[in-house]
Amino acid sequence: MTLKQLEYLIVVAETGSITEAARKLYIAQPSLTAAIHELEKEYDIPIFTRSRKGMELTPEGDEFLGYARQILEQASLVQERYKKKNAVKQRFCVSSQHYSFAVEAFVRLLKEYAGTKYEFHMRETQTYDIIDDVAHLRSELGILYLNSFNETVLRKTLRDQGLSFTRLFIARPHVFIGKDNPLAARGAVTPEDLKPYPRLSFEQGSHNSFYFSEEILSTMDCDRELYVCDRATLFNMLVGINGYTISSGIISEELNGPHIISRPLLVDDFMEIGYILPVSIRPSQLTQRYIQVLETLCEAYQ
Repeated sequence: MTLKQLEYLIVVAETGSITEAARKLYIAQPSLTAAIHELEKEYDIPIFTRSRKGMELTPEGDEFLGYARQILEQASLVQERYKKKNAVKQRFCVSSQHYSFAVEAFVRLLKEYAGTKYEFHMRETQTYDIIDDVAHLRSELGILYLNSFNETVLRKTLRDQGLSFTRLFIARPHVFIGKDNPLAARGAVTPEDLKPYPRLSFEQGSHNSFYFSEEILSTMDCDRELYVCDRATLFNMLVGINGYTISSGIISEELNGPHIISRPLLVDDFMEIGYILPVSIRPSQLTQRYIQVLETLCEAYQ
């Protein structure tokens, strides 16, 4: 196995085509095909299936690809540390539920990062995809919550995927509403107060079980429900139609503006918000630093 072979593997996986990958890599197709075959032979696994549709990763290949990315990232760190004149891009990726504090920590990390070349990803995505991203090493860590309703299912899923969960903080339920919402004048709200208003939630795709919902109390009756894919749309609807969503109560005015506020929701529930990591892999320096920034930020909010 060589680093070059791993680079070839990643490009083939991204393009799904030997022809397109060879064009991007500026090498002959037979040479690229031979490099992939050599990896498969060396580790005695089928990395790709070949069909008229192109090159598709096998389950073994998907797992192998995750380790390949980790190896190349570690090699990049060595290259940047000892051959600064030829610095390569440092890659870092976080997958998270839609938390402004996770984005704020990401921004702080970017500001202090001294690398001249980098490729950072901040993925606000669905709960199942967060777990899948970290399990297959597409992301260095993920951020999500547990509570009494989803904990048994999510902890089993994390164990099955070889992942650990570490608490950042415990949050009491709050509602996010627009600052002009009639409920904004109240110091706290009850579920009964929310009944006249539309509830906004994030879509969970094909994994739309209540256990994977990003919002607690997702089984609470509601006559008007709206599902969105991104935080900007959700915030616009909170303001535009006097909707609400249930979350941690932590919001960054610097990043999200002054038009969204939070109010405590008077229910007997909690959100244990934390991060997930692969059990068998030591976190990179960037991952460790991001966790430190997260912890500092969450402590300040608490």
